[in-house]
Amino acid sequence: MPPRLASSLFSLTLVAIPLQAQTNPVTPAIDQLGLDLLRAQVSAGSRGNLLLSPYSIEAALAMACTGAEGRTRGEMRRVLHLPGDDAAISDGFAALARELGELQAGSRRRAAQTREDGGSEEPIEINIANRLFAQRGFAFRPDFTAVLRERFGAPLEELDFFHAAEPARVTINAWVAHETRDKIRELVPTGAIAADTRAVLANALYLRAAWATAFDPDNTKNERFWVSGKTQADVPTMLRQKHFGYDKRQGYVALALPYVGGGLQFVILLPDQRDGLTDFERKITPDLLASCAELPRRDVILHLPKFKLEPPSLPLGALLRGLGMTTAFDQPRGSADFDRMAPRKPDDYLYISEVFHQSWLSLDENGTEATAATAIVMRYGMAAAREPPPPPIEVRVDRPFLFAIQHIPSGTCLFLGRLTDPR
Repeated sequence: MPPRLASSLFSLTLVAIPLQAQTNPVTPAIDQLGLDLLRAQVSAGSRGNLLLSPYSIEAALAMACTGAEGRTRGEMRRVLHLPGDDAAISDGFAALARELGELQAGSRRRAAQTREDGGSEEPIEINIANRLFAQRGFAFRPDFTAVLRERFGAPLEELDFFHAAEPARVTINAWVAHETRDKIRELVPTGAIAADTRAVLANALYLRAAWATAFDPDNTKNERFWVSGKTQADVPTMLRQKHFGYDKRQGYVALALPYVGGGLQFVILLPDQRDGLTDFERKITPDLLASCAELPRRDVILHLPKFKLEPPSLPLGALLRGLGMTTAFDQPRGSADFDRMAPRKPDDYLYISEVFHQSWLSLDENGTEATAATAIVMRYGMAAAREPPPPPIEVRVDRPFLFAIQHIPSGTCLFLGRLTDPR
């Protein structure tokens, strides 16, 4: 039996998001894959809440694509929407990881300065980790392991899949749990690792960010939500009046809530009709997501439900094959070509057996007022002295909607989902 490549992906977040000009070539690829997989799940029959991390999935599969050749490489690039230049791919992911790291470092510096000044601010926490778990002694090409180590920050860790498949699975899941702050514990299910597994490519993303201005828990009350656009239920709903990014567009409203520091934002895409989500999902594009980076600021009275999403580990293999990535999974048999990862022989070659993905998200009132929020209020305060401000806009997020957690400077969707039932 030929050796097998199991490619594992995952991510975690509490609350976070941003967006802006797409200068990084991997950003539109990440966002488009996220939309493709969201639509594929809906086409496969998913009608409830959905959550995934386009960044995490794209990063892990891009590492695998680095080792692909021939038809397999072409299919993976098309499905992943990656540019043709290898350097552009690795440099793009390296630059994005660097920007997210700088965002966290800046947040920590601001929090420390705030404490020195007698205030308090919770810094953003971002953790990105890549790893190549490999069969001890397996002959990977040095160029492949060098690219993963130097450009993707993915060191090689040797395990003994052949003699100890289950302990290897436990080790991988323990690494996932550590990198995701113990939120994801069983990414790789029992039986997914076998004696013929030769590698597991893994990405972990953890993100925690406080609102720029917190919601007051005393204002949280039960309000009606149209579950799945059909029936009403009372759900805990937060209330806040503030200047948010807001734009009323044809058939939907776009709204952006900033996180502390201003580098991340939570984007809400709310259809006008309570049953309009399915139709809207067909129309959304990466350009639409990117346009949310600079929404006009308006005074908004926002009603937003609290929610937590904890979906189980999701096998993505069938969805990816449906999008056209077939030979990577060795369909038809003998077609997988990862020769740039390890020498391919007619009866001894690597292929992807499955891709596992899991995400976690919790959204509530938590957050700390920050200097940036105060500065925004002051700016609008000065404008108000010159001319009467428009009346506040009331937005009730009381029906199914799409959301994204985006990095503002790059436009990358770190997380993407749909909420049809906050309960």
